Amino acid sequence: MRVVTWNLNGIRAAVRKGLEDFIERIDADIMLFQEVRALPEQMPKDWKEPEGYELIWHPAQKKGYSGVMSCSRIGMIEIERGIDTQLDEVRDPEGRVLVTKHNNLTCINIYLPNGSSRLDRQNYKDQWLEDLMSWSKKYLDSGEPTLLCGDLNIAHTENDIWDPVGNKNTSGFLLHEREWFTRMLDSGWFDLLRNHLGEMKGPYTWWSNFRNARERDRGWRIDYILANQAARKSLVSAEVMREGGLIVSDHAPVIVDLEI
Repeated sequence: MRVVTWNLNGIRAAVRKGLEDFIERIDADIMLFQEVRALPEQMPKDWKEPEGYELIWHPAQKKGYSGVMSCSRIGMIEIERGIDTQLDEVRDPEGRVLVTKHNNLTCINIYLPNGSSRLDRQNYKDQWLEDLMSWSKKYLDSGEPTLLCGDLNIAHTENDIWDPVGNKNTSGFLLHEREWFTRMLDSGWFDLLRNHLGEMKGPYTWWSNFRNARERDRGWRIDYILANQAARKSLVSAEVMREGGLIVSDHAPVIVDLEI
């Protein structure tokens, strides 16, 4: 079984840049997209849903903002949307979490808030992180294979960012965010890409548009596939398709193969 997670930075722009070709090349059984930033009715008239896939959209209430979408060609049941938090008056208004079941595999499709715009958003992100850890425990401890996938907007270690010194005070690489990530892993989640490749610089999954960062491969690894113990045992391989981050989006797809 192949699973891919990919922040598209807008699905309409991604389609124009060749998303459909990459969908065919990656040939995943389950595709988890973040930052879709569209409603189904806003897609180009000539756009067709990927053949053989069932799609579930979870857009934000605000048009053109955030949103996730899960696609599957092996059967899919929606479990829930959003996490347990008191941050918002309604559940998941920004379209950040969609949980689906695919036979015996559960997938949590997640687009974690970004705190870089202003202090109140960083405070929102910090509380959201704690709420996510508490909420996700039921899936971590379920005993059933579970993946937590998506753009987590945190580079965990110095190996996950090109310039750790210059970004030590940047949201996404703040010490308390990195410590939260360590606590997530200590609680029982496994970072499948790092587990498979070992400690090394990169591979990165997101690049700034400034100073030719993408061409020079000076990026951040902020897109992950985390697994509980039941899913980790099924890992065959994990990779980042850098080309997708050069052509379709400012993020690259992360791909894992599992024996499930």
